[in-house]
Amino acid sequence: MGKRQPNLFTWQWQGYANYHRNGTNLALHLVAIPLFIVAALVLLDGLLSLSLGSILLGVIGMVASLAIQGRGHKLEEQAPEPFIDRQDAIGRLLAEQFVTFPRFVLSGAWWRAWRNRRR
Repeated sequence: MGKRQPNLFTWQWQGYANYHRNGTNLALHLVAIPLFIVAALVLLDGLLSLSLGSILLGVIGMVASLAIQGRGHKLEEQAPEPFIDRQDAIGRLLAEQFVTFPRFVLSGAWWRAWRNRRR
């Protein structure tokens, strides 16, 4: 069992490329993470405007995105560190969606992983 990291973003970034080497997983993340971000914005809009339809659409999109990512991670040779508890899961998932994966793409690390991908 792992322990909670004092600097989640640094810890997540250091091992991120190790858990994202499979070509299918890389492609799934390229679709699923933007889906999560858009769905989170739709959810937020729904909460602010009290729109049940937007709330439901946002929740469905976020759940679908996480399911897609989970499926992709099962294709990896190296599984991510298991979650310690619900707080750890929520923190790590949000960090990945909004910070770590966008950084992975914008830094060129996604492209390097794609060129060196495992099938």
